[in-house]
Amino acid sequence: MILIDGNKISSEIKEEIAIEVQQMKSRGERAPHLAAIIVGHDGGSETYVGHKEKSCKQVGFDSTVLRFEDTITESELLATVNKLNNDPAIDGFIMQLPLPKHISEQKVIEAIDPRKDVDGFHPINLGRMVIGLPCYVSATPAGIVELIKRYKIETSGKNVVVIGRSNIVGKPISILLAQKSNPGDATVTLTHSRTKNLKEVVANADIVIAALGQAEFLTADMVKKGAVVIDVGITRVKSETTKSGWKLIGDVKFNEVAEKASYITPVPGGVGPMTIVSLLQNTLKAAKGEIYPK
Repeated sequence: MILIDGNKISSEIKEEIAIEVQQMKSRGERAPHLAAIIVGHDGGSETYVGHKEKSCKQVGFDSTVLRFEDTITESELLATVNKLNNDPAIDGFIMQLPLPKHISEQKVIEAIDPRKDVDGFHPINLGRMVIGLPCYVSATPAGIVELIKRYKIETSGKNVVVIGRSNIVGKPISILLAQKSNPGDATVTLTHSRTKNLKEVVANADIVIAALGQAEFLTADMVKKGAVVIDVGITRVKSETTKSGWKLIGDVKFNEVAEKASYITPVPGGVGPMTIVSLLQNTLKAAKGEIYPK
C-alpha cells in the first residue's frame, strides 16, 4: 500500500509556483494577486482563509482579504464583487462559502467575472470544463487530478466510482476523469444516496473517490483488493487521544481499507492540502492570461 502524501505534493507544487513568480518579477512583471471575501465568523472559513494568506506569502503572491459582518446586505456584497471584477490589480478572487441565509450564494457566484473566478464555481467555467475547454477547475477536483497524475496512477480504461454528487466535488471529478485526457479516459459511475446496491457498484471499482461527507462510510468489505482509494471527506470528531480533544477523520475507515488498497489518501494530509495549491495554480494562470487571454 502506498500512501498518497498531499502535504509532500503540495509543497513541491508551491516550490514550482514560487520559482515561476520569481521569474515573472525578474522580467519586471508584478506578482499574481489573489483576494478573498469572507462574511461573518465561521471557524472553518476563517481557518481556510488563513491558510490561503499563508500560502500566498510562501509563493510570493500578493494577497488581500476583505472581511464583512454577516449583517451585510446582498446588494452591498454584489457591489464588492463588482469592484473586484473591475480592479486590474486583482487577478483572481474567491467568495468564501457558506454565506448568511439572506444572501443568495448562486447570485453572488454568478456575479463573479469568470476570468477572475479562480474557485471555478461560475457556470461558464463549469460549462467549459464539461465540454473540455480551458477553464478554472474547482480546487478539490483539480487537486485530486494532480495527485493521480503525480503518483502516475493509471486511469485509462479503469472503472472509477465516485460516491457523492455535489457540484463542488462529485460531479466535476466524475466529468474530469471521463474526459479524453490523461488522467482521464476512465469509465465513471457517479453514485449517491439513492443508488441501489451501492456496495456491489463500489466493489467493481479500480478507483474509489469518497466525497459524501459521512464519516468512515467506506469500509473494507466495500472495496476490492488493489483499489485506489481517494478520501475527500473531513469530519471533526471527539477524541480522547489528542491534546485538543478532537481529531479529523474522512469518509473512509482508513485502517481497515488501507490493508486492501494499493494507494490511499490519509485524512488529514491527503486531498486537503491540494485544494489551496489548486487555487494558487488557477491564480497564476489568471495572472498570465492562460485561460482567458488578456
